Amino acid sequence: MTNKRHEDQPVSKMEMNFRFTLLFGTVNSWVLAVAILWVTNVFASCSSDSEGKTEPRERVVKFEGIENGRDMGGLVMQDRRTVRFDMLVRSGNLSQATDADVTILQNRYHLSDVFDFRFDAEVAAAPDRKIDGVSYTQLSTMPKIFILALSSNNSGADKIDTRDMAALVINKAFDPLAQQLARQLYPGIVTDPQAQRYYGDFLRGVLKAKGGVLWHCSQGKDRAGWASAFVLAALGASREVIVQDFDMSNQSYAAKVEAASAMLRGKEGADEAIAFIQAMVGVSRENFENTLDLIDRQYGSMSQYLENQLSFSQAEQLQLRDKYLMPRWF
Repeated sequence: MTNKRHEDQPVSKMEMNFRFTLLFGTVNSWVLAVAILWVTNVFASCSSDSEGKTEPRERVVKFEGIENGRDMGGLVMQDRRTVRFDMLVRSGNLSQATDADVTILQNRYHLSDVFDFRFDAEVAAAPDRKIDGVSYTQLSTMPKIFILALSSNNSGADKIDTRDMAALVINKAFDPLAQQLARQLYPGIVTDPQAQRYYGDFLRGVLKAKGGVLWHCSQGKDRAGWASAFVLAALGASREVIVQDFDMSNQSYAAKVEAASAMLRGKEGADEAIAFIQAMVGVSRENFENTLDLIDRQYGSMSQYLENQLSFSQAEQLQLRDKYLMPRWF
C-alpha cells in the first residue's frame, strides 16, 4: 500500500522539524553560494604573487610603445560598485605601438574600438598603428582657436607632431599669451559645441562597443582625460575619484616635467613658466578642478552636463553602469 498523506492530514512535530531542517539547510547553501560568488568577484580584481598573497591589480598598463596607459578597472563608484578590469583603457596615441602592445590589446582587452581625439594634423604626423578587427573613430575635440595657436610659427602646419610636448612648449614657456591659452584650454574644451557633440558620440560608442574600448589623444592626458572624466561621471564616480584619475597622468610625465622645469628655474618669471610646463607637459590639477567648478556653475552639475550638453541620457548612463560595473552583492 502506498503511504501517501492527504493535504488535510495534520503534520507531525517530527515531520515539521525535518522540513525546517531541510529548508534551513537550503537557505544556508544559497547564502554560501552567494558569498562564494562575491569573494570570487572581489578577487577577480587582484593578482597573486609567488608567495600566494593577493595584491590589488595595478591600473597602470605597462605598454612598450604607448605612453600613459591605464585601465579604468578597480575604481569604486558612489554606489559602491567597481569598474570592471580589461574593458576600458586610456592612453597616449598608438603610433609607436609594438607587437607586444598589440598582443595586450587583442588578448587582454579583446579590443574592438579606438577613439582618437586628435585633430587632422596630429594624426597625419603620427598615425595610429592599425590593429585587425578594430574600428577607429577620430573625434577632434580640440577647439579651433587652440589648433590655430599650435599651428602658428609652424612651417609644417599640416603635420603637427605633438608627441613630445616638452619640445613643443619649452620655447613658449615665458610667453604670457601661451600661458593664458593653457589656462583656457579646459574651459574651451568643455564649452565648445563641437567637442560636446563628439564627446557625446564617444560615450554612445563606449556603450555600444562589442569588445574592449581604448581612447587617446596625443599624450592621453587632456582631451583623453576629459573623455575619462565623462565616462567616470556617467558610471557614477565621485568628484574625488574623477580628479584622482585625471591627476595620475602627472606620474607618467613627471620626469619630462622635471627635466623641462629644471631648464627654467632661476630665470625671471620662472614660476609662471614652470606652471605652463606643468600644464602642457603634464596636467594641471588646478585648471581641471576649476573647470569642473565651471561645469557646475554654467550647466548645473556634471550629470546635467552629460544629459543636456553631451546628449547622453540618464537611461544610457544606467545602461553604461550595467555594462561596465561589477554587481554589488551587499
